[in-house]
Amino acid sequence: MTKAVKIGDRIIGGGFPVLIQSMTTTKAEDVEKTVEQILALEELGCDIIRVSANTKEAAMALSEIKKRIHIPLVADIHFNPEMALLSLEAGVDKIRINPGNMPLDALDKILALAKEKDAAIRIGINSGSLEKEFLEKYGVGVESMLQSMKKYVSYFEEKGFEKIVLSAKASDVALTVAINEVLAKEFPYPLHLGVTEAGVYETAVIKSAIGIGSLLLKGYGDTLRVSITGDPLQEIPVAKEILTVLGLRKGVNVISCPTCGRCEYNMVDLAEKVSQAVKGMDKDLTVAIMGCAVNGPGEAREADLGLAGGRKEALLFKKGQIIAKVPQEELFTRLMDEIERM
Repeated sequence: MTKAVKIGDRIIGGGFPVLIQSMTTTKAEDVEKTVEQILALEELGCDIIRVSANTKEAAMALSEIKKRIHIPLVADIHFNPEMALLSLEAGVDKIRINPGNMPLDALDKILALAKEKDAAIRIGINSGSLEKEFLEKYGVGVESMLQSMKKYVSYFEEKGFEKIVLSAKASDVALTVAINEVLAKEFPYPLHLGVTEAGVYETAVIKSAIGIGSLLLKGYGDTLRVSITGDPLQEIPVAKEILTVLGLRKGVNVISCPTCGRCEYNMVDLAEKVSQAVKGMDKDLTVAIMGCAVNGPGEAREADLGLAGGRKEALLFKKGQIIAKVPQEELFTRLMDEIERM
């Protein structure tokens, strides 16, 4: 179990639930648009939000943004020590830095102010921005990323700063998984998971599900971000789905067969409609929508609730036991009624 690190009113690590993060695409200087986007992300289930503080105006706007949102605020300071100091003065809960891109005297000032403000720091090590000393010795890979992380974790600890979250990312899924497995065994600090530069929606979903999911299955990871090119509102449902299917967050898990020639009712539309309707429900349920009796109550007997199709109708079952025969036009309503009651 990792150390617990308090970020605002949330806790990362220490056996607490895995938290979902995202990052705004607005200019922080535009407080109204930034707050509007954050509130929309909150509504979807975002637990922690990161904002770009790449200018003095952006960093100074963070104090007003923080007053109007309800989740911890993280500043991404783009390797600029001045922006880190301004963001901490603005009252952010955490800053994200890549310490290899700034001089040690500047880093000392950041550590001192973060400690004074009781803010956390995420040490980011990305495969695309490794220090020359490690690249020349090891090339791009697990060892160079590990040595870079060791250098800065040791430095932070020597300065008495341990409110740390670690993050090691690459656009290569296998490298992302490999380095995080090593970090989880090497350090006691919480891990933030993600595949960086994952691409547009479909590619990003696949990369994130494989990379983040495989680590979570092994018990590694305390926060995550599904990075998708475009609207950050796309990221939260995918992150929630990853956590739900792994049993790490409550939610309705809809399972359905791929259908075949035996299916004699409109199962595809029903499965899509139910999947949309249960998004965000705080219920720990598995619901099965199956094409026929062959793979209905039998193969899906472990489901809490399910349907197995017949000719323009379906059998409604609970835990493998048939409880009713329902006409096709009533399937959605009847199934949703049962879900609400469970």
